[in-house]
This record gives sequence, C-alpha cells and structure tokens, in this order.
Amino acid sequence: MSEKKRGSFSGSLGFVLAASGSAVGLGNLWRFPYLAAKDGGGLFLVIYIILALTFGFTLLTTEVAIGRKTKQSPLTAYNQLHKGFNFVGVLQCLVPFLILPYYCAIGGWVVKYFWAFLTGHGMQSAEDGYFTGFITAQVEPIITFLIFFVAVCFIVFLGVDKGIESSSKIIMPALIILVLGISVFSLTISHTDADGTVRTGLQGLAVYVIPSFKGLTVKGFFTVLMDAMGQLFFSLSIAMGIMIAYGSYVKDDANLMKSINQIEIFDTGVAFLAGVMIIPAVYTFMGSEGMAASGPSLMFVSLPKVFKAMGFMGNIIGCLFFAMVLFAALTSAVSVLEAVVSSLMDFFKWSRQKSCYIEGFIALIGGIIVCLGYNKLYFELTLPTGAVGQILDVLDYISNSLFMPIVAISECLMIGWVIKPDIIINEVTKSGCTFGREGIYKVMIKFIAPILLFILLLKSSGLLTAI
Repeated sequence: MSEKKRGSFSGSLGFVLAASGSAVGLGNLWRFPYLAAKDGGGLFLVIYIILALTFGFTLLTTEVAIGRKTKQSPLTAYNQLHKGFNFVGVLQCLVPFLILPYYCAIGGWVVKYFWAFLTGHGMQSAEDGYFTGFITAQVEPIITFLIFFVAVCFIVFLGVDKGIESSSKIIMPALIILVLGISVFSLTISHTDADGTVRTGLQGLAVYVIPSFKGLTVKGFFTVLMDAMGQLFFSLSIAMGIMIAYGSYVKDDANLMKSINQIEIFDTGVAFLAGVMIIPAVYTFMGSEGMAASGPSLMFVSLPKVFKAMGFMGNIIGCLFFAMVLFAALTSAVSVLEAVVSSLMDFFKWSRQKSCYIEGFIALIGGIIVCLGYNKLYFELTLPTGAVGQILDVLDYISNSLFMPIVAISECLMIGWVIKPDIIINEVTKSGCTFGREGIYKVMIKFIAPILLFILLLKSSGLLTAI
C-alpha cells in the first residue's frame, strides 16, 4: 500500500504535535502528579527523567522507526520484520482496542466536569458524593461518553493530515498555553487554616521538586523505579501500537532523531508542569494528606474541592483546567483509535471510513458497557495486584499491566537479539541525520530494558511482591 494512499503527515511539525498529543493524556495529568507526590517528589522526578532519556527513548525510537521502515500499522508491521514475532503485532493492536472504550468513558467524565464549570456550577462538583453519584447514574455518563466519542471518531474519520494533524496544530498550542497559565497561578496562591497555619503554592512546589530520602529503603527505591517506568508507558504512548502507526505516516526524508528528541522534551515538560499545576494547589488547600489521592479521585474529587476553596477564581480556573484536560484526553483518544483503524486498513485492505465505522461500533458498545459497569453491570473483582476493580479496572489491568510489558519485552528481544539493533539505527540515519545516544540505545535494547520490563511484568502480575 503506498504512502499516499495510507496518508502521511505534511511535515515533522505535524508528526511531533500529533505524537506529543498522544503522549500528553490523562496518564500525565492525573497519574504523574500522584506518583511524584507518593514517591518522594524530586526523587521520582530525577529517576523519571533518567529513564525517559534511556529506557523511554529506546522504546520510542524503536517503535517510530519500525513504523516508518515498514509503512505499516502495528498489526502488520512485525510480520514484515520477522514472521516469528507476528504475535507481538496482534497483542499491540489489542492494547488500544481494549483501552479505547474505557478511555472515552473517562473522557465523558471530563466533559461533565468541564460543562459544570463552564456553566457556573463547578462548585457543586466539590460536594461529597458528587462524582460517585454521577458515574453510578444510568443515563448521563453514557451521554457524556457519546459526546466525547463522536468527537474522537470525527477527527480520525477525516484522516491523517486533515483530521489528526490539523486538530493537533490547534489543540496542542492551546493546551500548552493553559498548562503554563495554570502552573503560574498555582505558584501564587496561599491559604490559612482555621488554626492559623499558612501554606503557599511555593511550599507545595518545594514538596514536589526537592528529593525526599526520608525512610528510603532499597525496596522503596525499586518501588519508585518501577512506578517511574510504568508511568513512561502512559507518558510516551509506547507498547500501544500508537507510535508505530504514527511512525508509518512519517516521510522518509524527515529527521527522525530530531523529532523523537522534541517529543521527549515536550512530553516530559508537560508531565512536569502537570505536577506544578496540581501538587502546589492541592498542598496549599488540603495539606500533605490531600496529596494521597490517586487516579480519578485526585482529578474528580480532590481538585474540585481545591477550586471551591479558591472562591470566585476557582470556577474560572476549574473551567480552564478541565478544558485543558479535555484537550489532552481528546488527542490521546484520537491516537488510540487511529492505532486500531490503521491496523484494520492495512490487514483487511479496508478504507479508512469502513475501518472507522466498524471499530467505532465495537468501541461504542464497549464504552456503554463500561459506563454500565458502575450501576447495572456492577461487580467487584480482586485483581492479582490486590486491588478491587470493576469493568474499567479489569480492561485497564489487562491492557496496561499485562499486554504492554509483554509487547515491550518482545520488542527488545526481536530488535536486540534476533534481527539486531542496526535495523533501527539504519532507519533512523537514512535521511542523513546522526543517531544520538546510539551506544545507550544498544545497551538498553539488548540488556537493561528487557530485565527491567521483566521485573515490571512480574510485579504487575502479582508474582513479585518483594518490590
């Protein structure tokens, strides 16, 4: 299938913005700040940055290069490189297939909160039981899911350049402005408790960026290491098929290394700023105890209480915040859908429109089931990690904790030991650009990354409890 028929980005900027848009999603905005607060602030940041420049760089480079070399989506790309690793493509296509329904359901939650703040009812969202009351309702979560889902499908339906690239060029600059603006505001706030205790945004920033080694053990260090590595999957959209799909739309004369470096900088910068936005604000109004919240409870329970405590400005800041979250969720969901749609196009030779309709219908049913998982279809299942989950949590566990590490380990074995790293190095340098960190890449892909990933898989599957 020709590059023209499949579509392509008009230039490096379109690729970088689309890939960065994929990387900057809900994982950055609600998971990164929580992990940083939990894992010693600056200690987590330092480890995360080191891993991003080594481990994350290795997997990101591998997947983008595989995509551009094969001009194929994840489902068919691996078969072109080595028929024995075709199963990796199947798994990597299943990951976004499983993620899309529940990610769009969460996107619907963001729509709900954005609309609440936009219409001046944001303070009501700070009331106890508001979030639980919303997600356990039978109709409203499905309506907000549909609004978000239709927007995602529309962008992918338009294609690579007119849909994904064009929307990214509008949404990503807006997201950057909002992130910077809210970050600056978070640093200027202060709050006085009833007992006279004063906390400021700058004190919250110190909690975030200054490493804390208090009570740190070897086990604690490995916990931080595994948390940071797990976060990189979310932050860089690796092992999801997304970067292979996007890489397949990159032209052969593009400077791949420059683009990858820009994606790294963009993603790590936004992840850091997400912490600057959230941690100082939560610390100022709720103290250290308030930062213990994770996942949905951080964004949909704790932060509305923070916005309420801000008074009049809280409704404005809350509206801007959830607009930013909506932008981030939208660009990420688009990339998740595109990974599946491109796979259907390449494997079955279907048109983009037909692929979008079929995957859209399946994801539509899946998303409604996820929404009903908090009421009509509610159940509790204890996962291997010990956590108790519902439909959304089960899909998240299978895709993120099992399939993604297996995919990443297989990639390392295939490139590092079977077809050798030179196939990636030659693809990156074929346009005349140099391969920065080539030595690090070879060591990581062959030795360090597979070992770390295997430990992560054992931990996430519940087989390794010592870490």
